[in-house]
Amino acid sequence: MSFEIDVISDVVCPWCYIGKRHLERALELWRARYPDEFPTVRWHPFQLNPQLPAGGVPRKQYLEDKFGGPERAKEIYARVSAAGKRAGIEFAFDAIQVQPNTIDAHRLMHFAGERGLQDAMAEVMFRRYFEQGADLTDKAILADIAAQAGMNRDEALTYLTSDADRVLIEEQDRRARSTGVQGVPFFIFNQRLALSGAQPPEAMMEAMEKAREEVAATPQ
Repeated sequence: MSFEIDVISDVVCPWCYIGKRHLERALELWRARYPDEFPTVRWHPFQLNPQLPAGGVPRKQYLEDKFGGPERAKEIYARVSAAGKRAGIEFAFDAIQVQPNTIDAHRLMHFAGERGLQDAMAEVMFRRYFEQGADLTDKAILADIAAQAGMNRDEALTYLTSDADRVLIEEQDRRARSTGVQGVPFFIFNQRLALSGAQPPEAMMEAMEKAREEVAATPQ
């Protein structure tokens, strides 16, 4: 039986990174129970800050505007960091100097998906941004990330310097919002059941089981 998992996220959303780890654990549980079934994971764009300029804004300014300053942000991110540690992630929020507009990052995710490397791209993108503070508006850095994910760096850079798929990504973002997605991560299992937020692996597994049962009960 085929099984599809659609993940709507933004690469600068820390809960999306945590959600990825939780999904990975849920998939381990799934493979233990259904060793002959291999779910397909697809990533879809959602821009948390589509209004930001192409080059992003200084992180300090962003935190000031959003939270009232870095000290308040630290209080808020303390909970995120704790959840990250439990999921095996060492967030380095202080290393982030630029709060990016993520349109190019999402374009690169789409480009990687066409080459069967989307999940690898998501992994490197999250790690480079949240653990190393990479500037995701810098096309050269994005090309480096593409290479780390197994893509051809020059091909990725050529793609990034064009406007290819920009309209497509913007339309996919709008479509997600129009269907009621208001926050990310947002998971859709077999186009039947959805979960919002970085739910625990066990909750994801339960939703996957229910989606599987619904598919099995549907006349073919």
